[in-house]
Order: sequence, then structure tokens, then C-alpha cells
Amino acid sequence: MSNVLSALNNNVMTVTINRPDKLNALNQATLAELSNIISDAKDNSEVAAIVITGSGDKAFVAGADISELATTDAMTGMKFAQFGQSVFDEIENCGKPVIAAVNGFALGGGCELAMACHLRVASDNAKFGQPEIKLGVIPGFGGTQRLTRLVGKGRSMEMNLLGDMVSADKAEHIGLVNLVVPQGELMATVNKMANQLAQSAPVAMSMAIDSINRGLECSLNEALDYEVKAFGICCASEDKNEGTSAFLEKRKANFTGK
Repeated sequence: MSNVLSALNNNVMTVTINRPDKLNALNQATLAELSNIISDAKDNSEVAAIVITGSGDKAFVAGADISELATTDAMTGMKFAQFGQSVFDEIENCGKPVIAAVNGFALGGGCELAMACHLRVASDNAKFGQPEIKLGVIPGFGGTQRLTRLVGKGRSMEMNLLGDMVSADKAEHIGLVNLVVPQGELMATVNKMANQLAQSAPVAMSMAIDSINRGLECSLNEALDYEVKAFGICCASEDKNEGTSAFLEKRKANFTGK
């Protein structure tokens, strides 16, 4: 049985972490499958948006597989962290919008996976946390870095040092998630959002994601310069011509990603 499932519908690929008996915990095999699916989706012109969720109604991803973690030493631990980071970097920089549909526990690697996505929608029963400190380690898949960028240093210190779980409502309050909805409405809400994203201009979508991601890593002047160049790329695209023509002609745009 595959640890990660994927299905394409109306240009939206839904990716499901499929280890419900392990609360969808991430091990090496699962990360490898996830990497392959994201890589394929990135190069598939039929995929315009991606949704990542967990199997069942208890967990999005409850963390890394502790049975694997228990046997790691310094070198194997570093390699595992580097691999996990590379997979999550691939998600963050795939150039297509990725939504995390958080349907339960998003702890440790699960919280880190959600943070690698561009948008996060949580069910009202979801719980977030970086509890690695209670196992004698720290987050290794980006939890000390992406969390700080999303919620600020103080909240990141709180979550990483105390290791306590955060409710969906608090996660929304501190900016960790974009939206909280009733559990039964989660996938309908996410699919509606994903379909909206899938109908937007792919070139502009990619440039916006890239500009935001790159801008966090450099000075404001450098970031603004990159934005100018990305804006120019958009202006040279067929999508821009289609978008402006559709607006002036009062019709729906038909973007082609060119």
C-alpha cells in the first residue's frame, strides 16, 4: 500500500499522506514518495494547484516516525533532517500554489509540512505543535525557521521551547493558519480555494510565490528589485495579454500559463 496517494481533478492534485494506523507519521519512505509526487506535479502542465492532507479524521501528520528517530545518531539524524528539508523546500518552491488541509494533529514534521505549504486551512479540531523538545531534540524539517517567519520570534520560542499543542483557533490568531472551518466543511472549503487558484494566471502565480519566498531571504531593496524583474516577466506573458483583454472585454480570462 502506498504511503502517499494522489488524485487529479479539475487541474487540482490532492495529495494524501496515507498511514492512518501511524497517524500519518513521516518516515523516510513516506518522504520519498511525497517528493516524487510533488516533483511530478511540478512538471505536469495539467496540475495548476495542489492540496496536501492526511488520511482519516484524526491527523494531518502527527510527526516524524519515532521508531525511526529512536535509532538515529548524529550523522543519520543530520541526513534525515537534510532529506526532510529538501522535500519541504521542493513543496515551498514548486511554483504552483499548495494548500495544507489540516484535518487533525499537525505536530512536529506535520506542522513543518503545513508551514512549507503556501496556504493553511485547518478544521476546528486541528492541533498544531513542535513537541520535539520533549523527545530531547529540536525540529529538523524547518520548524525553528519557518515558524519564526510566520508567527514571530516570541511565539516561535514559546512553541519550540515548551512543546505544547496549539488549538486551531489560536493558530489562526497568531498567523500560523489562514482559516479555520468546521471539520465537516474542510475539504469543500479547500477545494473551492484550490479551484480558484487553479483558474488564475500560472505565470503570475509562480512569480508571486517566488517573489515572496525570495524576499524573505534578502534586504528590502534587493527584494523590491526582484519584484520589478518578476513584474516584467509577467508583462511579457501571454497570460497578461489574456488577463487585460478579458477585463476590458468584460469576460472570464482563459489563462494558458504562457
